[in-house]
Amino acid sequence: MAKKEIKQDEIIAAIAGMWQLLTDEQREVVANHLEVRRYKKNQVIYKEGEKPSHMMCLLEGKVKIYRTGVGGRCQIMRVMKPVEYFAYRAYFADESFVTAAAAFEASTICAIPMDIVIRLVEENNRLAMFFIKLLAIDLGVSDERTVNLTQKHIRGRLAESLLFLKETYGLEEDGATISIFLSREDLANLSNMTTSNAIRTLSIFASEKLIAIDGRKIKIINEDELNKISRIG
Repeated sequence: MAKKEIKQDEIIAAIAGMWQLLTDEQREVVANHLEVRRYKKNQVIYKEGEKPSHMMCLLEGKVKIYRTGVGGRCQIMRVMKPVEYFAYRAYFADESFVTAAAAFEASTICAIPMDIVIRLVEENNRLAMFFIKLLAIDLGVSDERTVNLTQKHIRGRLAESLLFLKETYGLEEDGATISIFLSREDLANLSNMTTSNAIRTLSIFASEKLIAIDGRKIKIINEDELNKISRIG
């Protein structure tokens, strides 16, 4: 089956938040330097320790940002959905990547060279504020998740992760099934717990009629109770 060709006007529509802040001349620069990259399911997009070179905007698919900790254990820090930007913080900080990124599923990404982004930011105060706001939002989310993942009990962490995935990716047409199908390992890595604990707690939630499980599909049955468990921690 042939890959869908993404046209430039579709890319521009996807990166509209940034695009609308640029002058005509700056738009031409971006259009001449952006590239479209495609990644297969589970394919690594960048690795910890690599030097950043491009800002990325997810056009299609789902991406996880993660870090390998003590003993090789993985912790998912963030999950990306279209059309969010990532992979630029380390360049602004003059650092190598402290995280890695991989595709949850087949994904298409627009990559713009960071030297072009820096040049545009230096020329365009509105674009600079755009990225300051994005970084501030990401920092706030990171701070909140750090507290939740270290202070909540297992039930609270898993309930929060399910609600987080629902808010990020939405629901299927049935209005209940979370629109992302994660492995138990990925769900555990998102929730800061072992895979066995994630499997056991999911089973308990299912027995309590909070969720229903069908393979990797998770249907939310009692969102109010999940919110209560998440809130209590």
